This record gives sequence, C-alpha cells and structure tokens, in this order.
Amino acid sequence: MPQPEYRALAVALVARGFAVLVPERPGHGATGGAYLEDQGDCAGADYAKAGRVTAEAIRTAIDFIRTQPFVRKEGALVVGHSAGGWGALALAQSDPKTISRIIAFAPGRGGRANDRAGDVCAPERLISTAGKFGKGARVPVTWIIAENDSYFSPTLSRRMADAFRSGGAKVDFRVVPNSGEDGHWLAEGESASIATILTDALSQRKQ
Repeated sequence: MPQPEYRALAVALVARGFAVLVPERPGHGATGGAYLEDQGDCAGADYAKAGRVTAEAIRTAIDFIRTQPFVRKEGALVVGHSAGGWGALALAQSDPKTISRIIAFAPGRGGRANDRAGDVCAPERLISTAGKFGKGARVPVTWIIAENDSYFSPTLSRRMADAFRSGGAKVDFRVVPNSGEDGHWLAEGESASIATILTDALSQRKQ
C-alpha cells in the first residue's frame, strides 16, 4: 500500500496554523509487522476491534507529535480517511482538551467488497458499531462523504452517522458533490476544493 500524501489537505491545514503529521499505521506499506486492523471475514466482520486498533495507532501518533516543541499540547484536530476515519470515530470518547475536533472523510470498513461499487460487508454491523463508538462521545465530529463514493454511499453513511449521533455524539454530516471518478478518494485529491471543504468543516456549528 503506497504512502498517501494528502498534499492539498496538508497545505490547507498548514495555512491555518496547524502542524501536520501524516502517520502510516502498522502493517501498511514499509512499516513492517503484522496488519493489526484485520476485521475478519466479510459476514462476521469485527468492526469494533478494527476501529479501536486503528484508534490506538492514531493516539500513539498524537502522543508523539505532542512531544515536539513546536506543537501545542492541547486541542489536536484529527482528520481521518476511510479506515483511518473509522478509527478516528473510535476516538470521539477522548478528552476534548486533547482532541478538540474530528473530521472524518468517508469513514468505514468493509466497503467495495469483492471490488464491487456499493457492496459493503455486513452493513448492519457497521451501523451498529458506529452507534457504539458514539456512546459517551465528547469530541465533535464532522462527517464528509462525496456523492459518488463507491465504498460507502451517502445513504449508508447517513445511517451510520445517525447511529453515531444516537449515542449522544455531536455530528455535522455533509454530502459534497462528486469528486473525480470515485469520491472515496476526495481527501487524497489535489483539487483546490479541498481547502473550501476544510474551511466549511472547521467553521460549522456543532449539532
């Protein structure tokens, strides 16, 4: 798996005064070691375990970057994409002094099963797990999905967001226009629109 760069997104964040760290999680690319986030088979996918392991990797990265002298110790912004976004949702129960906000682009697991657009492994499990992640959530979340996402449709994503919200989480759910051939890769895109999307996400009122 190649290292994603998120260049346009990183530039937009730096322009707003953020220090940006783009970690590669264990088992991806050249990091080596076992793939810790395995969710198991399609029908019996353990989305809760996969999300929590991802969350732990993100938390480790936050702990590291907070040791750097040029970084504020409080108020981190976590931006996650796809499986990384799913792990970010699992962090919503964190202390809001440490993590002030989460922006999740197309969060989820098990999408595009068998390489078929719109086919998701055990979607009801995905929805119910989103509800579990939302229980006791203290960090507000902006959830962004493109109209033409082939992994998680806006309809399924809204159901997940509603389940997440039902646990008490504060969620701004946004559907944005089509992006490229597959909107699932919006966050990795080079389009200038990512800066506008980010600005809107950071300025939205908490719901």
